[in-house]
Amino acid sequence: MPIRIPSDLPARTTLEGENIFVMTEDRAVTQDIRPLDIVIVNLMPTKITTETQLLRVLGNSPLQVNITLLRTKEHVSKNTPLAHLDRFYKTFDEIKDSFFDGMIVTGAPVEQLEFSDVDYWKELSTIMAWASSGKVFSTLYLCWAAMAGMYYFYDIPKYDLPSKRFGIFSHDILDPTSKLFRGFDDQFWAPHSRHTGVKEEDIRKVDDLKILAVSREAGVTVVESRDHTKVFMTGHLEYDRETLDLEYKRDLAKGLPINPPKNYYFNDNADATPVVSWRAHGHLFYTNWLNYYVYQETPYGFTHQKQA
Repeated sequence: MPIRIPSDLPARTTLEGENIFVMTEDRAVTQDIRPLDIVIVNLMPTKITTETQLLRVLGNSPLQVNITLLRTKEHVSKNTPLAHLDRFYKTFDEIKDSFFDGMIVTGAPVEQLEFSDVDYWKELSTIMAWASSGKVFSTLYLCWAAMAGMYYFYDIPKYDLPSKRFGIFSHDILDPTSKLFRGFDDQFWAPHSRHTGVKEEDIRKVDDLKILAVSREAGVTVVESRDHTKVFMTGHLEYDRETLDLEYKRDLAKGLPINPPKNYYFNDNADATPVVSWRAHGHLFYTNWLNYYVYQETPYGFTHQKQA
């Protein structure tokens, strides 16, 4: 089944070239399987790249997914053309009366700021509160958004790391019965790129939270609320082959202190081609979230019946 997107969204050409099944808005929906309505709150400055990454993993599923892209109104993006934002994105005021089966909130390069100092923190807090009020059935928070969500809902602080946590790290699954990890091996690899983190001991003090996956090097990676309505992922299973390479070379060009990403280049040679070791589990993770936490648990007609 396809992912349903605007016909002129730049990601379409890339995804079709990879044999990802996409359906444009002007095509009729004839399948009996009900479509899922997913809203993506894209906080990344490179919005087109992030769109493509997320649509790729969401599109590799037997479920039909209707996508709404959301941007913050209070922050002006310097890296995405205004015409792109006006054409493909909505603001919260435009969707606040709607219901969605699922929501994804991306990371953002603001992790070293205090949450209250982020210029769109108030607006993001409103969106998170709106989602948890019954407007969204399950929300997936990624990287900085995972830390922001745990702070907003559970007052869990984030901590500065001694150096950037940068590379591909091995993770242990603590609960092999979790449906998020159905079909996974006992261990999986995932990219991380962040300057801050959360502590396991803080999370374990909250009865409503359950830690599902940790890394000996990267720390806590997947946490969920016990009712499955909130999933927090501090890594990036949606990343492309080149993402960390581009970040590394960008930071080098800026003269920033940065080490090559760990476990990423062939033979740890930064001049070699990056080796993808996370793609299969990345697709499986997003498919499991869509199927077991959104499609299987959302009451039929959730996004339409309540609006009637």
